[in-house]
Amino acid sequence: MYFQQFYLGCLSHASYVIGAGGIAAVIDPQRDVGIYIEDAVKHGLRIAHVIETHLHADFISGHQELASMTGAAIYLGARAGATFPHVPVRDGDEIRFGNCILRFLETPGHTLESISILVTDTERSPEPYAVLTGDTLFIGDVGRPDLAPNHTPQQLAGMLYESLQTKLLTLADEVEVYPAHGAGSLCGRQMSAERSSTIGQQRTSNFALQAKSKEEFVQLLTAELPERPGYFALDAELNRSGPTPLADLPIPDALLAKDVLALQQEGVLVLDTRPSGQFGGAHIPGAIHIALAGQFASWAGRIIGLDHQLVLVAEDRDAMLEARTRLARVGLENVAGYLDDGMTAWFREGLPVEQVPQLTVQDLRREIANIQVVDVRQPGEWQQGHIAEAVFKPLPKLTESLDGLDREQPVAVHCKSGYRSSIASSLLKREGFKNVMNVIGGYDAWKACDFPVVEATSITVA
Repeated sequence: MYFQQFYLGCLSHASYVIGAGGIAAVIDPQRDVGIYIEDAVKHGLRIAHVIETHLHADFISGHQELASMTGAAIYLGARAGATFPHVPVRDGDEIRFGNCILRFLETPGHTLESISILVTDTERSPEPYAVLTGDTLFIGDVGRPDLAPNHTPQQLAGMLYESLQTKLLTLADEVEVYPAHGAGSLCGRQMSAERSSTIGQQRTSNFALQAKSKEEFVQLLTAELPERPGYFALDAELNRSGPTPLADLPIPDALLAKDVLALQQEGVLVLDTRPSGQFGGAHIPGAIHIALAGQFASWAGRIIGLDHQLVLVAEDRDAMLEARTRLARVGLENVAGYLDDGMTAWFREGLPVEQVPQLTVQDLRREIANIQVVDVRQPGEWQQGHIAEAVFKPLPKLTESLDGLDREQPVAVHCKSGYRSSIASSLLKREGFKNVMNVIGGYDAWKACDFPVVEATSITVA
């Protein structure tokens, strides 16, 4: 039997191809589905089954496009309410091909329709050797219980407890665990960077599984839930109805600098995807910066949402096409065009630019008495340690919590390493702050220099 995990780092998303007897199943496909078709051809497999462990909220799935390209059937939990042709599955339903058996378990809690998939290789053993857990059980964590509009987090957490205790944790310790996400995903809080584990390892090391009762588990999962990004509900509905095939989305038009300026004046957002150093050196006034490196699409969804029309600024056309694909993975499809020839074209027309100076931690420490320091990390990071003079304003809520900051005074923004702080710097510039600086290397660089830090006993967003 053939088993392959595909891991998409920018979304911390894992999908799978399982093959046997010339037939393949694809589980939780990303939106750009060419990788699965290429892999199937390479291994002499025909994709006949496309399975979703649930209606994903953090990305747009390629289930319908892959099915239309291959003739495969789509399988979803019976409670999904999907409006496209699919096979609703319940506890005990199976798919068999070659020496492979895929057996479905209904495991609600992250969402109502969540399923897990037991994987049996009959040449290896009559018992399942692996389970694909979707967002029910992660490595080190479990799925967040706040994604069903008609159920409270407490109700979903209770369902999740029952799914774990009566379905997944009844499996043998040696059964391998393969989830749909890893560290960095917004679908959990304490996920490991490891991409697989076993039931036995999770039974003893997963923090969420250490709760001694259902009540304790529910309290653990629902206390201090992280913010749910606004685009999650929209992505889930797109996946429920069936998204537009990626191949049908138009290629963005190449635009002259004057046309980009005109669109911006009409309310179109300029999204600059270049590295932070290039953005800081010179950028279009009012542009939002999210570097193509890192979790670009996830942050674009959280900061911009799905409703805005965009114009892209990129290092080159290839980078623009990569940005367009990654934006489409989370549902940002309305890209009007891109700045042809990048900032070179903007300079050539003599149009105005703005800058975000890049500040070293040594310079920050020397000038800290004269600078407003803004920490845009997450609450857990702040609690573990922060710069004494900093004010805490997490990036997802930054523009809603500007009270106490002086737009006329210098502001130095930092995160862990410099990626999120560059996003924050662009947002502050859009909010009218005159002198904004991005701290190179962020808190990691500050700590590496052994500069003083304090630990938080409580969290207060200034």
